[in-house]
Amino acid sequence: MQQRIVVKIGSSSLTTPHGELDYEKINYFTKEIIHLKKSGFQILFVTSGSVAAGFKIIGYESRPKMLQEKQAAAAVGQAILMQAYFEAFAKHQCKVAQILLTRNNFTNRKQMKNALNTFEELIRLDTIPIINENDTVSVEEIKFGDNDSLSALVANLVKAKQLMIFTDTDGLYTADPRKNDKAKKIHRVNEIDEDMFRIAGGAGSSVGTGGMRSKIEAARIAMRGGVPVFIGRASNPLDMKLAVEQKGKGTYFDTHLHNLPMKKQWLGFHSLTKGKIEIDNGAEKALLTGGKSLLPAGVIKVMGEFHPGDVIEVTNQSNKVIGRGVVNYASWQLQAVVGLSTIEVKKRIDVQRIEVIHRDEWVALLTKVE
Repeated sequence: MQQRIVVKIGSSSLTTPHGELDYEKINYFTKEIIHLKKSGFQILFVTSGSVAAGFKIIGYESRPKMLQEKQAAAAVGQAILMQAYFEAFAKHQCKVAQILLTRNNFTNRKQMKNALNTFEELIRLDTIPIINENDTVSVEEIKFGDNDSLSALVANLVKAKQLMIFTDTDGLYTADPRKNDKAKKIHRVNEIDEDMFRIAGGAGSSVGTGGMRSKIEAARIAMRGGVPVFIGRASNPLDMKLAVEQKGKGTYFDTHLHNLPMKKQWLGFHSLTKGKIEIDNGAEKALLTGGKSLLPAGVIKVMGEFHPGDVIEVTNQSNKVIGRGVVNYASWQLQAVVGLSTIEVKKRIDVQRIEVIHRDEWVALLTKVE
């Protein structure tokens, strides 16, 4: 079976310093992707650049900041961007297809399955899916951040061998190398913590919207789904192939986790939570390392209003979210039995399942007890 790779390229890697689409860069990345495809990999390509490609042509002097301006620029730029890719890949007798997604497509399990089916059919037909955010209908609150998170969600969905995020810097550093000559490159990462987000800082360029911080968040999403990640730069011939071979100009993020089934992906990354509960240290250990279900005895606090079958977040006593699960209680029922034993719970309320969250309906977002 051919291995799948999701390649993501950001706006800053596709445009000139002034923001227009750079056709030489388009041709370069096309050749790199074609080389990977000819090497036997199945490629799904996540691209940014529609706003950057369109804002000059539509009449803005610089990258717009207002949502409606970005959407107008994207409406023009997406057509330009896809035409450029269509022509570039056609030179190599390669077919491409456009897929536009929003975060809502992932929160709806049916739409998520439909997207996967479309990817599978395009790959079967030897066609490279070119995926972008549907900027013209997205709202600011749920945007992907220069498509970094989008690429991670796609990589998890298709169970990719690796997610390759190409940007204008050659990986993660201990400080901004543009400002600090003592900054040291981090070559491999096994676990992402809050210190790494502080290192990552803010946005990286005036053309893109992501910056290193959003790429670290994307790496964390992919790693939780069992997909290793590369974040770095490709600028010379065969740089992409070298990156796949663990010899790239960037940082590698490793994971010991396995690919999650679609239901667990939806539960952990896409579902809309209706409430939150806090649990004690013993329950946290049972959930994260013991493979156990959550019982009322381990619950300390109930927040929000929810019903049986809703998805809720679970926090530890340090107020850190440790996972999500499908709850078997209404919030008022759980509030009435917080901290009680199973025997006492059965005396007080009538529920179909005694577990607050069954282990089969649970996804951990931490990999160990802190």
